[in-house]
Amino acid sequence: MTELAEQVAETTRRSVVLGLNQGTSGNVSARSTEGFLITPSGHDMTRIGAADIVPVDRDGNVPAGLAPSSEWRFHRDLYAAFPEAQAVVHAHSPFAVALACLRRDIPPFHYMVAMAGGTDIRCAAYATFGTQALSAAVLAALRGRRACLMANHGLLAWGRSLNGALALAQEVEALCGQYLRASQVGEPVLLTAAEMAEVLEKFKGYGARD
Repeated sequence: MTELAEQVAETTRRSVVLGLNQGTSGNVSARSTEGFLITPSGHDMTRIGAADIVPVDRDGNVPAGLAPSSEWRFHRDLYAAFPEAQAVVHAHSPFAVALACLRRDIPPFHYMVAMAGGTDIRCAAYATFGTQALSAAVLAALRGRRACLMANHGLLAWGRSLNGALALAQEVEALCGQYLRASQVGEPVLLTAAEMAEVLEKFKGYGARD
């Protein structure tokens, strides 16, 4: 458990270095035997260590005196809905937040959109942070996907490892920036359904999917 907690803490610190999070924003979790380990509420992301990581069981119970991230509900519900998910990264990264504030999906303007598992990356409906309503909105946007935007909020990505979840969060942030820049010049030309289907098929055998 201590080793996993350190991995969660390290991934959290890396998310700041990579520009995905800042201050106390965002959160990271990893599935554990009893439930999951998650970053604490209101903690400086650059100074998080293994001792700060909070265990949460499958019913949402937390040891007395500890305060998990206010977003623990969508982490719990995501692990229940996606048995293959082993880690979750939630970020308030600049381009993802900008696009999420427009409440736009990321369409298939680039083939790397398929990294999230489908032909687009959806933007979840808005709901107040830390609520069950937000969790429901996120799960709806994640149907058949490994990442989504969250309206007026940020992005979320899950993976089969902490490295995989973090890498996907980076990719989504990059795609948001590319889409916003392209949209400033004109309307991006979208790949067709057939073209995206070919990409998705090729991705099935492309490297390790984590």
